[in-house]
Amino acid sequence: MKIVLAYSGGLDTSVCIPWLRERYGAEVVAYTSFIGQPDNPRLLESKAKKTGASAFVFEDLTDRFVADYIVPALQAGAVYEEKYPLATSLARPLIAEGVVRTARKYGAGAVAHGCTGKGNDQVRFELTFRYLAPDLKVIAPVREWDFSSREEEMEYARQKGIPVPTTKKKPYSIDWNLWGISIECGVLEDPWQAPPEDAYQITAAPWRAPAKPEEVELAFERGVPCALNGKALTPREIIERLTRTGSRHGVGRIDLVENRLVGIKSREIYEAPAAVILHAAHTELERLVMSRDLFGLKRSLSHLYARLIYDGQWFSHLRGCLAAFVKETQRFVSGKVRLRLFRGACDVVGRWSPHSLYAESLATYSAGDLFDRTASRGFIEIFGLPSYLEGKRARSSKKAGT
Repeated sequence: MKIVLAYSGGLDTSVCIPWLRERYGAEVVAYTSFIGQPDNPRLLESKAKKTGASAFVFEDLTDRFVADYIVPALQAGAVYEEKYPLATSLARPLIAEGVVRTARKYGAGAVAHGCTGKGNDQVRFELTFRYLAPDLKVIAPVREWDFSSREEEMEYARQKGIPVPTTKKKPYSIDWNLWGISIECGVLEDPWQAPPEDAYQITAAPWRAPAKPEEVELAFERGVPCALNGKALTPREIIERLTRTGSRHGVGRIDLVENRLVGIKSREIYEAPAAVILHAAHTELERLVMSRDLFGLKRSLSHLYARLIYDGQWFSHLRGCLAAFVKETQRFVSGKVRLRLFRGACDVVGRWSPHSLYAESLATYSAGDLFDRTASRGFIEIFGLPSYLEGKRARSSKKAGT
């Protein structure tokens, strides 16, 4: 039997390789996709093979991650429960695609992942597997093995001579990609406790960030970021630069008690400087160019779009239909937004678009005011007619005692 494992080199997937070999007598192919995490492929390959993998596959999918996942999610305004920009959630269907592709290449009959039995990632991987390759057997070792804690896993790894980045002093589970970092476990499981500074990977503590604010200017073309501070760049380059700039100013730290798909609440820490900055800028540009009704409808659908991503339904027909709607909404989302970064804060301070619906001549209270205020009386009378009739009815009912 041959199994392709979605391999990160962390505690769970490191333990998965020898466990799969022992449990199934299987040949294990370790698959890793590069999507912006600080991994050394040579070290990962060495570790995977020393652990027992028969082969190691490493794919650079960063550009595809940006073009086909991050940008559509940004355009959709997809932020789960108002705070989480879905970095890990977005990456899972892309990684699962790579696992299936590798399984076909190596003639494997099964695929495996190292997700826990009460997390969201198991759903994201397995729904993608079901959609793309329903014929492949799916194995989830963490749902099958007898380890009852991460401490037991660490002991097993020690016995097998498997080096893992997790220790009893720093038991964090960390997932890292270009769009953000997810951090959980350890003291973070107590929602009353403040996150220790050693949990954060890239962002400066806001109170230690520079005492002088920094402004950045972002340009968009049809909802796609295309320039930073007046310089034309690819979306990937913009994300990489904003990650560095935002991190320096302590921007992008997110502490969230979220609702997992399986029904439990989980306390997660995220670092997503570029995502926080880009979402703030993109939303503000939409406010400038969209009518109230369109903006309101899109915002309500953004919540649904985010939940579909979070729930692993990237390939669902519903998500595809929403994507078509989002694409049309971006027709006039072009222009510039200026933001000020300062000690953890990201504030929009300026916005401009050639398609702006803002008219200063109508909004101003100065001498150049062109708004016909005499028309307001008739507007209020007609718009307020239902209120007048309801009030009249209420007064009559009260007099009648009904």
